[in-house]
Amino acid sequence: MAQNKLTLSTLESWLWDSANILRGSIDSSDFKNYIFGLLFLKRSNDVFEEEVENIMKREGFSREEAEEETYFQLPKEARWNSIKTHTENIGIALDKAFAAIEQANTSLEGVMTATKFGDKEKLSDELLQRLLRHFNQHSLRNDHLESNDLLGDAYEYLIKMFADDAGKKGGEFYTPRGVVQLIVQLIKPEPKQKVYDPTCGSGGMLIESARYIAQQPNGKVGNNVNVSLYGQEKNLGTWAIGKLNMLLHNFMDADIRKGDTLTAPQHKNDQNELTLFDRVIANPPFSMDGWWTPAENAIEVKLDKNGKEKKVTPNYTKVVSDPYGRFQYGIPPRGYADLAFLQHMVAVLKQDGKAGVVLPHGTLFRSGTEGGIRQGLLEVDLVEGIVGLPSALFYNTGIPASIWIINKNKTEAQKGKVIIIDASNDYKEGKNQNELEATHINRIVTAYDGATNVDKYMRVVDVKELAENDYNLNISRFIDTSEPEPEVDIKAVHQKLEALEQKEAYIDKKLAEFLKELGV
Repeated sequence: MAQNKLTLSTLESWLWDSANILRGSIDSSDFKNYIFGLLFLKRSNDVFEEEVENIMKREGFSREEAEEETYFQLPKEARWNSIKTHTENIGIALDKAFAAIEQANTSLEGVMTATKFGDKEKLSDELLQRLLRHFNQHSLRNDHLESNDLLGDAYEYLIKMFADDAGKKGGEFYTPRGVVQLIVQLIKPEPKQKVYDPTCGSGGMLIESARYIAQQPNGKVGNNVNVSLYGQEKNLGTWAIGKLNMLLHNFMDADIRKGDTLTAPQHKNDQNELTLFDRVIANPPFSMDGWWTPAENAIEVKLDKNGKEKKVTPNYTKVVSDPYGRFQYGIPPRGYADLAFLQHMVAVLKQDGKAGVVLPHGTLFRSGTEGGIRQGLLEVDLVEGIVGLPSALFYNTGIPASIWIINKNKTEAQKGKVIIIDASNDYKEGKNQNELEATHINRIVTAYDGATNVDKYMRVVDVKELAENDYNLNISRFIDTSEPEPEVDIKAVHQKLEALEQKEAYIDKKLAEFLKELGV
């Protein structure tokens, strides 16, 4: 009898129930690390067993021979049947299994061992046994899934659910899907392009870019999307989630690296030159503090007013050096990394490339060195558009943000102009976060692509006008969303006041009569 195919709703419910097993034992913001590890282990085991059986049938190999031919190598100590026999020290057995997987598959180095299961104070043997029994309920073989995209879709569902559960911490690894879809539709990645996210989190922006490309002509080659994906992530646990996300979406060749993009960008050639990309997309941490640290030898010793020596940091523009020459328009303040990320994105764009990035509203109008950077970008005509977003869209902040669109190859019609949209009212109100729905995204993209002024919503502003406003991009300067005050009919108001006065006089007269009758 054929097994019923596993549906997305069943899979989502089953996976979310695994998180409920962990409640009360560890912090909810850490659930994802353990669940994703076990999900990948079970999926790897089931697909490995499926592939071995298929090779044996197809080639007539023995099991031992077939195991040598699989695309993914699964050591014996990492196989599900071996793991679930353990009744003691289960966490240690899992840690050894993940280490063995990494050793056998070099592309996974550091991914599986980013989470440690062996801490019995967090994860008792009894708890892990419950989790293993729970994960044993369903087969994750390809042949037992309703579609090839099922695991990837379920994984994305979990990432969102864990972000909801983690509250503000969720913003560290997840950008709401509506925002991601909006940016992708604004920069329009194309087949065969190289797409890069310098702060890729769990990889949602890259996957959405690939999903968009798959819908275009020549967007797929066989079953594979015709795109090359690249990303970098600073947080080790989030980087591991992003790597797994790529694998579960069948992007086996996605180049996701770990490290701090601002201080140590990882995508370079042999000459230490930054790799260039066709499309760059990102949601960097808002206004990250302390993004650069002056070298020790940059500290100066000066005398204070009492003649005592004191150590001071000189002007930071003299102590921040970048071997990649990314900060051509100025070095942002130490407490605001926003325009450092933006300049990194500009630096890694090909000459015909486009970038889309979410930044806090402050980047539109803050003065000082940030104002100078903004002026530089506008003067060389790199800014194609600014979209002001509603407030409370993101997990880590309630403040409104904006999308910057950078274009190194503007059309003749675009040159010397910037599209500015006020989409602050385009949202569905939610319990914890507001949400961009398809209707809101369509409205914004349609207006943006039309490049025609829309009253109280969008303007195509000449850079000369921006210069007259000291290159301040504050949206309210260019789009007036206020409603006109209703005209006051003075004559009608006077008549109404007279009527009220007459009514008041009548009431006073009646009251006096009542009081007289009462003898007051």
